[in-house]
Amino acid sequence: MADPASYRPRPGQVPDSPGVYRFRDEHGRVVYVGKAKSLRSRLASYFQDLTALHPRTQQMVTTAASVEWTVVGTEVEALALEYSWIKEYDPRFNVKYRDDKSYPYLAVTLGDQFPRVQVMRGAKRPGTRYFGPYAHAWAIRETVDLLLRVFPVRTCSAGVFKRAEQAGRPCLLGYIDKCSAPCVGRVSPEEHRGLAEDFCDFMAGDTAKFVRRLERRMAEAAENLEFEAAARLRDDVAALQRATEKNAVVLSDGTSADVFALVGDELEAAVQVFHVRDGRIRGQRGWVVEKVEDIGDAELIEHLLQQVYGDGLPATPGRSSQGSARPERELDPGSPVPREVLVPVLPPDVEQVQDWLGSLRGARVQVRVPQRGDKKDLAATVRRNAEQALALHRTRRAGDLTTRSQALREIQEALDLPSAPLRIECYDISTTQGTHQVGSMVVFEDGLARTSEYRHFVVRGPEGDGARDDTAAMYEVITRRFRRYLEDQARAAGAGEVPLGGPTTGEVGAEVPEQKGRFAYPPNLVVVDGGAPQVAAAARALADLGIEDVALCGLAKRLEEVWVPGEDYPVILQRSSEGLYLLQRLRDEAHRFALRHHRSRRSKGMTSSALDEVPGLGPTRRAALLKHFGSVARIRAAEVEEIAAVRGMGRRTAETVLTALRPAPPEDAAPAPGAEPTGERSST
Repeated sequence: MADPASYRPRPGQVPDSPGVYRFRDEHGRVVYVGKAKSLRSRLASYFQDLTALHPRTQQMVTTAASVEWTVVGTEVEALALEYSWIKEYDPRFNVKYRDDKSYPYLAVTLGDQFPRVQVMRGAKRPGTRYFGPYAHAWAIRETVDLLLRVFPVRTCSAGVFKRAEQAGRPCLLGYIDKCSAPCVGRVSPEEHRGLAEDFCDFMAGDTAKFVRRLERRMAEAAENLEFEAAARLRDDVAALQRATEKNAVVLSDGTSADVFALVGDELEAAVQVFHVRDGRIRGQRGWVVEKVEDIGDAELIEHLLQQVYGDGLPATPGRSSQGSARPERELDPGSPVPREVLVPVLPPDVEQVQDWLGSLRGARVQVRVPQRGDKKDLAATVRRNAEQALALHRTRRAGDLTTRSQALREIQEALDLPSAPLRIECYDISTTQGTHQVGSMVVFEDGLARTSEYRHFVVRGPEGDGARDDTAAMYEVITRRFRRYLEDQARAAGAGEVPLGGPTTGEVGAEVPEQKGRFAYPPNLVVVDGGAPQVAAAARALADLGIEDVALCGLAKRLEEVWVPGEDYPVILQRSSEGLYLLQRLRDEAHRFALRHHRSRRSKGMTSSALDEVPGLGPTRRAALLKHFGSVARIRAAEVEEIAAVRGMGRRTAETVLTALRPAPPEDAAPAPGAEPTGERSST
């Protein structure tokens, strides 16, 4: 790891101008690309105290070995250059969007001499116009089959076209009038290109003029008594209407917009977009993104808009930190930009994003959050789709047997285990400044959560008031769990209790019901939430109990490092590995389970009162005292007679209340106000 101070540029070197910067590692590979309104202030933020940086930012600046920058004229140019560099270098610490499936597009190869209509997936090609994406390829083919009656454009491959051209005979579609047969010269290249352009205009939403044109020709044919031609035109109009009706109207005002939604957590996010043209949904697309950099939803939306629309703009030339100019580089044509882009949250520099999108569209583009009406309802629908996509992604990744097997195998290889860890237990500690300490145990078997095996622990410590820190709490939780396992084993073998070392500060909390055999067999692997200190505490607990056949590791959330007992350096799993994903799910589930129980105990503690400890004082009389005096402090300062005067109270109960609320006086102290001298010293 490099020390960021070793490559920090002098403040005077960095210009106070808009630009784009790149962090490179020791091998010269670009690990992060970012843009800034002011390069000087932005780069300075990376070179502050490491402890003040987000863990992911810490990892980035310590992985990097140098930084360079390029000055551009405007922030819009910085936005375009940032995207082109992210696409070119694929930096490991930048957000990466990946399709949650390979969506099909309807493509028209206008760059060919005889344009072809076909279904295409994957990267876009220059000279081709795309429509979609669509959810299913069969939906595209049904639409194309209807439209070929009116727009008989070529759909055959290059091989079929060449063979028909050599044989002088068209294919079957040419005989049934669903292709204009340019291969045999029935139409000229110009006429065929006109058909292809009309097809594109119809798919782009300009449907009414074609229907009107066919209806006019149908009426003329009927007037001329050409009834067969009129019937054929009638069927063509019906085909266009059926193709149009396949997309229901979702925005009654005929708006063209792209509607985005974003749902996620700290590790992943799912994005969905509906492409609405002339009020109808023309396509849908989704991504799943892994959050590898420290950014919020607003920045994620900005990066998403860059990916969806960024391929439509060439890279902007700028001056590098060495003064050299970057040449322009043409990118593939991207998705057309609509008049409105509806997003769940506005990007940080919304004005610059709008200017940039406007330069792509050639007209003004509005980026906004829908507030009411049909657009807000549609945005809610898109969000539901994103939620379902994220849930489906997690289910597929967690539920797929092959994926789970791969995850367990990767963990086995990384930790050098003799066999795959079919049962894994993960432990976490939750506390607030040392109070309400609780531990959690979650269990995964064969890569799937076993919620019935989850357990809570109330950490009490040697004195019954909690452990001194997280490592002591972890030692206690691991000891109690495996002590119970050994006791159950001894009981099952009829050997009685096993004498064990270590603390004896209580069993599993009383809130966990007794359940026979709950700790009857050990896990193959114990995972603790934390780094080397927590792993060392857990290893010491297992060693004190004489347990040697259970593997142990810890997952440190700061850098997602896997720590093994006795090792000076952590095991590093690739962020994309299924093994790390399974360990992260274990760690996050243990944290969630511990945090839920901790919040429950903390809520109870916040609503409790010193009056709860007074023997014989029920909730009715506690409420009466608090209503009369207003606080426990006023009750503590009151006289016995004042407390006894409260409805439902008596002198004996009043004395009991004051005895419980007032601390015992020291030996040379005077009796507390309201207490009657007895001639005896109070016990301490």
